Amino acid sequence: MAEKFVVEQKSLLAMLSSMQPICSKRTTVEATSSILCNVGPKELILKSTDLEISLQSSYRLKESSLSEPQSFLVNGKRLFDLVRELDGDITLTLSKNQLLLTSGSVQLALNIKDAQEFPPFPERIENLMQLESSFLSMLLDKVAFLIPQSNSNPALNGLYLELNKDSLTMTTTDGHCLAQVKTSRYHLETPHTWLVPRRAVIELKKILEDFKEAQVFLGTCGNQLVFSGELFNFFTKVLAPAFPEYKAILEKKGFIPATIDRSSLVKTLRRSACLLSGQFIATSFGFDTNFLDVSLHNKEVGKMEERLGLKAFEGGKLDVKFYAPYLLSGLNVFPEENLTFYLSSSSKPIIFETGHEDAYNLTYLVMPVSTTAA
Repeated sequence: MAEKFVVEQKSLLAMLSSMQPICSKRTTVEATSSILCNVGPKELILKSTDLEISLQSSYRLKESSLSEPQSFLVNGKRLFDLVRELDGDITLTLSKNQLLLTSGSVQLALNIKDAQEFPPFPERIENLMQLESSFLSMLLDKVAFLIPQSNSNPALNGLYLELNKDSLTMTTTDGHCLAQVKTSRYHLETPHTWLVPRRAVIELKKILEDFKEAQVFLGTCGNQLVFSGELFNFFTKVLAPAFPEYKAILEKKGFIPATIDRSSLVKTLRRSACLLSGQFIATSFGFDTNFLDVSLHNKEVGKMEERLGLKAFEGGKLDVKFYAPYLLSGLNVFPEENLTFYLSSSSKPIIFETGHEDAYNLTYLVMPVSTTAA
């Protein structure tokens, strides 16, 4: 008697979709292009790895005639492409060295391989704490945008995650700007730090959106960091280089606060960026008691001069130069219309800050452009 099991197309497709960035990455091990399928009388478990990040997801079967668990490898991309073109319930049948897919009048077959070819998969997770999935996703959104894709300094190519007895902190920097979000909702007595690779952060965000689970666990598995839900386990190796010492640059001793309308500033910055034409040209910012003068002159394109209202600035006149796109990228993650920022001098950074009671504190810092560079 052929061993069969039935899955719902949309659920299987969602599982396979989340694994495509993993099984499609080229590695030194050919079997990583395949997905490891473990199927039993009640559950289907899929596993995918590219030797750096790994994902395991599970699905409770609608039907199954299997009396004993079976394991096999199937090409991840081909299975995804075929399932995407099917509808409704899919009956999968194990037949010698093939996986048969039946949906309505459609019958397909894919070659399968021995599960022993699959590289070792992480096991024995040690959970450290439970997190609210939507809140974790929001925190990642606040800082992930700043992680460089391939900075020459490998220590910058990740998200620095810190846990201690007081808070959970995420920090990213590209060398010009720094983004940080901190919350006191989560804390651990024993301090931990991890530098999570950019690619792992991006895939984790997608998984949190796809699985829509209320809670996730943060844990470890050997030298890997693990995020787990009821239906998935996501593993990532962490980066070895030490993250730059950043705390001193966030000190605001001697800095003067001010408030500005975010929408007005963002629109001014966008107009400034339009005149750059791909060039690194600094925009001039003249801060005074009640206003901010913004100007840019690009000899090849044109120029702009604008004045914005400024509140609560008591530092006297201060002229600073910034690269407009650096400011823009960070201001988009602030939800408030009234932005609070801090200034000290033309050689010190501008620091934007906001706090949301016991939820989180967000900081975005931008270094000025030196007069010589401008």
